[in-house]
Formats: sequence, structure tokens, C-alpha cells
Amino acid sequence: MTKTNLGQVLDAANQLPLEEQENLIDLLRQRIKEAHRADILRDILETQQEFYQGKCQILTPEELIKEIAK
Repeated sequence: MTKTNLGQVLDAANQLPLEEQENLIDLLRQRIKEAHRADILRDILETQQEFYQGKCQILTPEELIKEIAK
């Protein structure tokens, strides 16, 4: 697979009609949102697994502040 740099991508995008450039922007934004959602879901699942394995403890806000201040 050939690597494409940002300049090449921008040059190719400039060759598209304006409406397709706008569609490209919308598609990229949607993919970025989906990637962020996937990251958040992965973090949630990891945290849940750690919690169920007993690697986490439940703290009150006051306890958390004391823990951070140490």
C-alpha cells in the first residue's frame, strides 16, 4: 500500500467539484466522530473490566480530593 501525504490528499481534494469537497468534509467529520466514540467506548469497557477485577475502588468526592492532594 502506498502512503499518501497530506499535501497529496489536499491536491486531490482540490481537483473535486466544490459540492464533493463539502461532502468530503462531512464524511471526514463523521468518521472522526465515530473514531472518538470508539475510543470512549474502549475506555469505558477497560474501566468496567478493571472495576470488576477489583482493580478500582469507589471513593467519595472528598476521599478523591484527599487522595489527589497526597
